[in-house]
Amino acid sequence: MLIVADENIPLLDEFFAAFGEIRRYPGRAIDAAAVREADVLLVRSVTRVDRQLLAGSNVRFVGTCTIGTDHLDLGFFAAAGIAWASAPGCNARGVVDYVLGSVLALAEAQGVDPACRRYGIVGAGQVGSRLVAVLRGLGWSVQVCDPPRQAAEGGDFVSLERILADCDVISLHTPLTRETRHLVGACELSRMRPGSWLINASRGAVLDNPALRQALQDGAELQVVLDVWEGEPLVDAALAQLCRIATPHIAGYSLDGKLRGTAQIYQAFCAWQQTPPTVDLQGLLPRQPLAEITLDATAAVAWALPLVCRAVYDPRRDDADFRRSLAGGEQARRAAFDQLRKAYPLRREIDGLRVRLQGGNPALAQMLEALGVSLV
Repeated sequence: MLIVADENIPLLDEFFAAFGEIRRYPGRAIDAAAVREADVLLVRSVTRVDRQLLAGSNVRFVGTCTIGTDHLDLGFFAAAGIAWASAPGCNARGVVDYVLGSVLALAEAQGVDPACRRYGIVGAGQVGSRLVAVLRGLGWSVQVCDPPRQAAEGGDFVSLERILADCDVISLHTPLTRETRHLVGACELSRMRPGSWLINASRGAVLDNPALRQALQDGAELQVVLDVWEGEPLVDAALAQLCRIATPHIAGYSLDGKLRGTAQIYQAFCAWQQTPPTVDLQGLLPRQPLAEITLDATAAVAWALPLVCRAVYDPRRDDADFRRSLAGGEQARRAAFDQLRKAYPLRREIDGLRVRLQGGNPALAQMLEALGVSLV
C-alpha cells in the first residue's frame, strides 16, 4: 500500500508505517502526479482534494487531519466511491486557548477587565461550544449565534444582528460554506459597537477581508484579531498591519491537537480497513514542559487568570513572528507563511496543566475549573 501524506502531519510512521510505504510532500505541492499511484492520501487544510487531483489515481481513502472539510470535494468522493474521514474537534482546545490569549492581550493593552465585556460567539460547533463553556464557566456574559443548530434544536440562540447590537467581543467559529462566505461584510462591520473586538479563527473568507481593511482604514473603532485570511498563503499585508493581533493560521496548532488529528484519522482508517487499531495516542504524547504550578489561595482571580493561560500559550509571540514575515515580495511572503506553520514551536494545551491550589478560595477554584486545568 502506498500512502501519500502532508509532511506536516506528525506521528505518520508511528500510526501508519505498518500499512505500507509513506511518501511525504509539502501540502501545497501534492499534485496529480504525486497521488497517481497512491492508495491512501492524508492531508491538512492547505491541500485541495477534488476530481482534478484524484481522477485516474488509485486513491480509495482520503483523511484530513483537521476539523474542517471545505478543502475536500465530498460530492466527488461519493460519486467515485472514495472513503474519507476528518478529525472533528481535534484542535478545538487549541483554538479556545488562542481566543482566551487574544482576549487577555487586548484587555491588557486597553486596560479593561475582560470579565466586564459581552461576548458573542458565532458558530457553536466543536470549537464554539467549548469556548462558550469556558467563558460561561468564568462567569462572563455570552450570547451564541448558530442558525443551523437553532433550526434543529431550538434553544437559547440569538441572531447575528443581535450579536452585532449587543456584544463588544465577537468571535467567529463557523465552517466555510456558501452561506457563511463573507458572513461578516461591510454592512455587519458598520453595525458593530464602537470599541468592539473582532476575532476570526475559523476560515478566512467567513470575514470579508477587503471590506475589513477598508473599514479600518476609514477609522472604524475596532480591535481585530485575525488568524485566518482570504488568499492564504498570500496575506493582505496592509490588513495585517491594521490588526491588533495577526497570526498565520496557527490558532489550533497545539501539539496535542495535531497529534489528536493524526490519531483520529488512524482510527477511521483502521475502521475502513476492518483492522483493530493497535497504536494508542496516550503512549506517544510527550511530557508537559511545564508540569505544574502552585497558586496560593490569596491570589486574585484577575491576576491568576492571565498567569495560568500564558504559562501555556500567549499569541503575542506568534504575532511578532508573523509581522516579521510580512516584509518582501509576494513569493517571499507566501514561503514565509508556510514556513512559520511548518516550523511552529512546541505548544501544549491548558487542560494538560496541573495547578495546585493551596488553601480555600472558591472564586479561584471556579476559574481554574472553567479553564479545564487539572486541579490538584
